[in-house]
Amino acid sequence: MLRLPHRAYAQMIAAAYDGLPDEACGLLGGDPVTGRVEVFYRCRNAAASARVYTVDPRDHLHADRDAEDRGLELIGVMHSHTHTDAYPSPTDVAQAPDPAWHYVIVSLRDEAPVLRSYRIVDGTIAEEPVTIEDR
Repeated sequence: MLRLPHRAYAQMIAAAYDGLPDEACGLLGGDPVTGRVEVFYRCRNAAASARVYTVDPRDHLHADRDAEDRGLELIGVMHSHTHTDAYPSPTDVAQAPDPAWHYVIVSLRDEAPVLRSYRIVDGTIAEEPVTIEDR
């Protein structure tokens, strides 16, 4: 289960819209045991593409260092789909770097954004519940 404070949820939705027309991306800092996100790190899409994303390596390094300073870990990645469902594409699956991570996708295809989260292990996609918390 992925546990998102409302502020992190709102930041992810805002990042998705701000990234248009390209896919947006960011990293999740939190607790790997509870799946609770404490901080969302908005990152640049180094691919600058509406079809794929690459987390900018400098942004990744900054997020990793900041999370460590806070006693957190990077526990996942978020990216947006500008014209398709919130479901991992074959490229997303091939690029999934860590089986312990949460893979969050925000779809902007419909009128209202849709956020879903997945675990991707050895090419197998499993959707997980997302809880949006008040704090």
